[in-house]
Amino acid sequence: MPDGSAPATRPSSTPAVRNDWSVAEIQALLDLPFPELMFRAQAVHRLTFDPTDIQISTLLSIKTGGCPEDCAYCPQSARHEESVKADRLMAVEKVLEEAKKARAAGASRFCMGAAWRSPKDHDLETVCAMVEGVKGLGMETCVTLGMLDTQQAEKLKTAGLDYYNHNLDTSPEFYGEIITTRTYQDRLDTLSNVRDAGINVCCGGIVGMGENDTDRAGLIAALATLPTHPESVPINLLVKVKGTPLGDAEDIDPLDFVRMIAVARITMPKSRVRLAAGRENMSDETQTLCFLAGANSIFYGERLLTTPNPQAQRDRQLLARLGMHTTGVGLDTVETAQL
Repeated sequence: MPDGSAPATRPSSTPAVRNDWSVAEIQALLDLPFPELMFRAQAVHRLTFDPTDIQISTLLSIKTGGCPEDCAYCPQSARHEESVKADRLMAVEKVLEEAKKARAAGASRFCMGAAWRSPKDHDLETVCAMVEGVKGLGMETCVTLGMLDTQQAEKLKTAGLDYYNHNLDTSPEFYGEIITTRTYQDRLDTLSNVRDAGINVCCGGIVGMGENDTDRAGLIAALATLPTHPESVPINLLVKVKGTPLGDAEDIDPLDFVRMIAVARITMPKSRVRLAAGRENMSDETQTLCFLAGANSIFYGERLLTTPNPQAQRDRQLLARLGMHTTGVGLDTVETAQL
């Protein structure tokens, strides 16, 4: 807690964790009058978390571009016009230099992303060395490397990996409109392999890709009915990138995005709900409403893989204005992607 601040008061009970949410139930939450939805989300949030606490993560692209997948939102796909130039996997030493900078800036978790369908064995060995090195700096580790089999997940666990990110992106029904090169079940299988290896799951989705209200409810339902809720749930606002199929997607109402944050909080009460990609285009007021709705994690830094993120100074100023503090670090903190 910052000096001079009063401790947050919380009800003594704990929220019930359910894994049987229906799409209809979630749609009913999304349709609530906004003040009622915010009240319910805040009530749940305070049962598990300090409402003034924000967890800070920094994301680094350790291997950019050249991905064989066709995700319609992603400039790293080799299938898209004006795709990002493919680079080689970064050296371990360079990654550790970036991790030290992130730690000095206040990040408590360091996330590493590689544009692969799935990692090759020799590349996985290098990533494991990165994980071990970042852990040695006293930071939590997270990677996103595409699909994993059982043995790959176990290797990462042995290296000390804390979190694995693998998003569902959207509802099962809308998924085929966004990605054709891997199935929804492929994604669920990777999540199962990660969970079975004892690694925490980071899994969320993207809003603003042309989905309808039912699809948004379906995404939350898919996440909230996993056998175990993801420990971290990133909710991304589409970052429209020229040259991708979604480069000209229509903007969505910011309040609809806030509603997604609130419903994620209600349905997954013990998860960290991360306000992820798209913050660069959000007003301070929209971000504040997201925090009120239960978002309690952000990416800190100037980029999220390949897309812009708010300047650290802007984040520090906003958190200070709101009287928020960060997990495990001082307010000298924070940097983002569609993670």
